[in-house]
Amino acid sequence: MNNLPSSITLCEVGLRDGLQNEKTLLPTEEKISLFRGLIDAGFKVIEVGSFMHPKAVPQMADTDDVFKAIGQVPGVELRALIPNLRGVQRAVDCGCKKVKLNVSASRQHNLKNLNMTPEESVSRFADCVQASKENGIEISGSISMPFGSPWEGRTPVEDVDSIIEAYMNVGITEISLSDTSGMAVPVQVYDLCSHVKEKYPEATWWLHFHNTRGLAIANILAAMEAGMTQFDSSFGGLGGCPFVPNAAGNISTEDVLNMCDESGIETGIDIVKVMELSKRVGSLLNHSLDSYILRAGRAQDLILSNN
Repeated sequence: MNNLPSSITLCEVGLRDGLQNEKTLLPTEEKISLFRGLIDAGFKVIEVGSFMHPKAVPQMADTDDVFKAIGQVPGVELRALIPNLRGVQRAVDCGCKKVKLNVSASRQHNLKNLNMTPEESVSRFADCVQASKENGIEISGSISMPFGSPWEGRTPVEDVDSIIEAYMNVGITEISLSDTSGMAVPVQVYDLCSHVKEKYPEATWWLHFHNTRGLAIANILAAMEAGMTQFDSSFGGLGGCPFVPNAAGNISTEDVLNMCDESGIETGIDIVKVMELSKRVGSLLNHSLDSYILRAGRAQDLILSNN
């Protein structure tokens, strides 16, 4: 592997994608405390929550209150997921300065997740972008299931391209490719990442992998080989999607950090502090977490203990 980057940027999505699938609703004060722990660990990009309807995602009902409590942190990008124009207004009201739209490359998933077809989602992008710009809010976009869907199988590249172009037509050039179904494989990841980087050089990319079939780390490495350097991860491997059959969590943040630390890839994040934070999250939620490093520890810790 001669094409790995010297450094990457991680966005911690545990507060949003991690907690939204949990039966235990953490108090607002606990979320704020976890947020401060992430800042202390060195994260420069954090997905704080979402402005989905509280009845649809009750775990995120207090996102507005979390943003009001934490304010702005110099040098740190804080973002939230939005479903529509109402989400932009909530962001304005609570001081959130960056929002992310989402559409699924799978028609069935988009209907289940957002209750509209991909085309209907796209048709609403322009109003959200305009409202964001008028209020000084940055806006990005994400594409769920660009690799594969449980309903339609492997996603045609042409379908992904059409959504990318819809985003770019309304002025969105920061785009996340999100393997919500966990169906991606490394060769496919390398090919799609290489394709979009070449076809849309003006765009900035994020990759978001779920570890449903144990391939998330391999997929991140494949994306790195294709030139990608921005990735989402979740403390303890929390996450999932209530609308995807057998969905599993995101790739564990500490697993990604361990791989990077051992490979000489700089992240600027303290893995020991993240491990302690993840252990605390497991205690708060009262269940084990899907993290190899939490179970086995870092290899270097074992070496030190045996000397």
